[in-house]
Amino acid sequence: MPSVYQKASLKAVLGLFLDTQGHALSEHTQVKSPSSLSRFFNRYRWSTRHVIRTTRQAILDQLTTHPVRKDVPVRLLIDLSTLKKTGTFWQLSTPTDDDEAPEPWVRMLNGKRGLHLVVLYIVMGRRRIPWSFRVWRGKGQPSPNQLACKLLASIPKSLVTGRTVIVQADTEFGTVDFLGAVRQRNWRAVVGVKTSRLLRDGRKLKDLPGNAKRGLQVYLKDIDYPLTISWFWLKRAGNKRELRFVASTHPYSGVYLIRLGRKRWAIEGFFKTAKHQFGLHCFGQSTKIGVYRWLILSLIAYLLAHWVDLWAWPPVLDWKATAKLTLKKLLPSILWAQLLRHIEHTADIAAHYGFDIVIKSRPDRAYQEWCKI
Repeated sequence: MPSVYQKASLKAVLGLFLDTQGHALSEHTQVKSPSSLSRFFNRYRWSTRHVIRTTRQAILDQLTTHPVRKDVPVRLLIDLSTLKKTGTFWQLSTPTDDDEAPEPWVRMLNGKRGLHLVVLYIVMGRRRIPWSFRVWRGKGQPSPNQLACKLLASIPKSLVTGRTVIVQADTEFGTVDFLGAVRQRNWRAVVGVKTSRLLRDGRKLKDLPGNAKRGLQVYLKDIDYPLTISWFWLKRAGNKRELRFVASTHPYSGVYLIRLGRKRWAIEGFFKTAKHQFGLHCFGQSTKIGVYRWLILSLIAYLLAHWVDLWAWPPVLDWKATAKLTLKKLLPSILWAQLLRHIEHTADIAAHYGFDIVIKSRPDRAYQEWCKI
């Protein structure tokens, strides 16, 4: 950050994400005023790209210092998540007929109104890394599948060289273009496919159960290379079951392919944690750059807490406790400011019981050493 005030605002924002348990609103911080945080997100000209580059380099440095075994595969999880949005904002509102209105980010998709993010989430052993995301900007703009292909291109070679790379995605990403983008990089795709998908011989995938075994290789329409197919029944409410298919460009066994496909749900757990613990969905900024910065810093707060959880012994295994520990270890000045504010607000209670709370600074270390002499 270019100034002392912006560094203080950055600490306040990270403290807000770590301390509010998913309710990260500017008025909840006890260190900075809501107006100062609004200026930090929407007006100050600090380099957002530099923050992203610095964070990614820190991730690569951590993986170099604490490497993961080469036989552990790199799993790249891609999914679409909606951050629901209500209200009207000039910069973020839904499309209008006003030609002067800026291109909106808040759109309707699959019956949901909000900000739609295509997210790339990396899993390497115990490491969990939200690497990048793209905002879907509506019809006429790059589709979620095209955005997902761009996310794959952002993976550095140093991260995947000499490793097995498995790309996992939902049914929405089981397209010809996405599978081709994964295959041309010599990676393995494990994606969901619709039951209505056509085979080259004209049959549908839903015709396979009962007539074939799991793990067989088939040719889908418009795809000139074989895919390994497996399926399972997903339990729904009311004792109902739904047939699901999983496809892979690598010849896995049918049972292992189902087990591998279920590991994609790790990104759903990440979305839940990022929203309800680190306030990813609580963006209330009035500009696109403000929203973008909010999302980035929220993901950085998640990443810091995850690193502290890996460092903690015994493992904490609780995001609320991990966030508190991260705040204590990395941002103690925020806790100190909160303590001072709490003492200030409760001094009358101490006075009611006949006590005065007095805080004074300690002598510096040089003075203490001089006293010993």
